[in-house]
Amino acid sequence: MTRSEFDDIRAHIAAEEGDSDDLLQIARTLLDDLEQARLREATLRTQYLGLLTAGRATVASAAVGDPDPLTFLRHELDKRGQLPAGDEEVGRILADARMAEALLAHLEETPPSRVRTSARMRRCGGIARRLPH
Repeated sequence: MTRSEFDDIRAHIAAEEGDSDDLLQIARTLLDDLEQARLREATLRTQYLGLLTAGRATVASAAVGDPDPLTFLRHELDKRGQLPAGDEEVGRILADARMAEALLAHLEETPPSRVRTSARMRRCGGIARRLPH
């Protein structure tokens, strides 16, 4: 669900003419969205754990002098269809990695600027709608 949809839901709930059937449908939609988000998070955590384990096994394998320490990492990447196929793709992947590294370095250097507003000034995304106090 988008931020705007959440704002619309807040406005609908705050409206005096809110229909209980509409609110029930909104609740069902929210529960479905939460379940989908939970499943996506579980999938991403599982994939992250696989990559982390493969990375650690690769480093440990290199530390003991294994002749092919990248076996674990190759297997994990191949399982997801993420092994580079040719020279052009290798170049693109390396360029993407350099750009990501530069962006992360920039984010670490620049503290995020936060615009502070009082709680009374918080607004929904729509015109003339306010969050309940």
